[in-house]
Amino acid sequence: MKTRTKINCSIIDHNSIRICGIIVAAGAANRFGGRIPKQFLPLAGIPVFLHSLRAFLSHSQCERCVVVCAPTEIDRVRSDIIEFFPDLLDRTVIVAGGSERAESVANGVKTVLDDDVDAVFIHDAARPGLSHDVLDRLLAGLSAHHGSAPALPVVDALKRSSAKGFETIERKEVYRIQTPQAIRTEQVNLIYSNAELSNAVDDFQLAEAAGLSLTLVEGDEKLSKLTYQQDFAKLEHVLFNQNLIIRTGLGYDVHAFEPGDSVQLCGVPIRHTHKLKGHSDADVAWHALTDALLGALALGDIGDHFPPSDPQWKGSASSIFLKFAADKVRELGGTISNLDVTIVCEAPKVKPHREAMRQATADIVGIDVSKVSVKATTTEALGFEGRREGISSQAIATIALPSLSTGF
Repeated sequence: MKTRTKINCSIIDHNSIRICGIIVAAGAANRFGGRIPKQFLPLAGIPVFLHSLRAFLSHSQCERCVVVCAPTEIDRVRSDIIEFFPDLLDRTVIVAGGSERAESVANGVKTVLDDDVDAVFIHDAARPGLSHDVLDRLLAGLSAHHGSAPALPVVDALKRSSAKGFETIERKEVYRIQTPQAIRTEQVNLIYSNAELSNAVDDFQLAEAAGLSLTLVEGDEKLSKLTYQQDFAKLEHVLFNQNLIIRTGLGYDVHAFEPGDSVQLCGVPIRHTHKLKGHSDADVAWHALTDALLGALALGDIGDHFPPSDPQWKGSASSIFLKFAADKVRELGGTISNLDVTIVCEAPKVKPHREAMRQATADIVGIDVSKVSVKATTTEALGFEGRREGISSQAIATIALPSLSTGF
């Protein structure tokens, strides 16, 4: 794409640039309608703005991210991050926005003044299809320019209506500009501290007015903006359904009996003549299910993340392990399609507690109970289970991962 240079710009190594992302999520989304602003609605099971936050903070050159939202939404933003991606909270700053987009960006830019970053990437929260490829192209654009933005050519014929009828507009040098719009830190501080912000439609308009050296890089159709309610279905199809990866994991665990008066299976305590022996609460079914989820993600097993040699996990609730594995699926933008648990024992009887087990599992994992199966069988008095020496469990987890999650 063509570039425009008004002021000479120093050459820098774009591979070493440290960046800060600013996600603008303060809009009321009036055109979209609805009670909840579109940037907080779920897309593939995750609030829209979190897709961009995850893309930014998983990039090796991104130091931190600023989320700018309405003052009334600050608690919502923080709680959404904690629920879905708690590991990202330490590198996220949440600030209140203004009445106009440019005012919100200015509030976000103020938080970057003391940050040791080289460039600021300003991004609309309603564009959840951000990828590392786009970020890399923007970084390359900054190597010889003050600012860069993703853009796509216009392929449809353009007409302008007037009192005399219609006039054809030459589309050869017309582009659809997307976000993030990347600007070196020194220049972004300059334009947002000195410019009249009320009428600016985007960050490049202010950069153009300041005479900065700007360039356009190849955009991405996946960066389409959510404007109307029907856009959700279209964008979800573009981002996820066309490149869906189905993965399955298998888990197995076994625990011996020891003196006690109850066992815990799938989070449900059941009175029994013994309890299960283990470093944690010995919930053999949830241990198997945790391994199944980790296996589907190729992330090892429960012992890799919660080693029994570590005293901090002694007596821990197995719900901690299971939620950890489910959260890992969400961190990759995936969804859990089905969970199937089989408990192998002669006693206690599982069937009377099966529905409670299904519901407890669904609650911890965060899916509908219709996606959870719990069943039990015996070994016809064979083996250690048949001799009532302990209980084993097998589990299968089926998940769907968007290809976006593997390449950003």
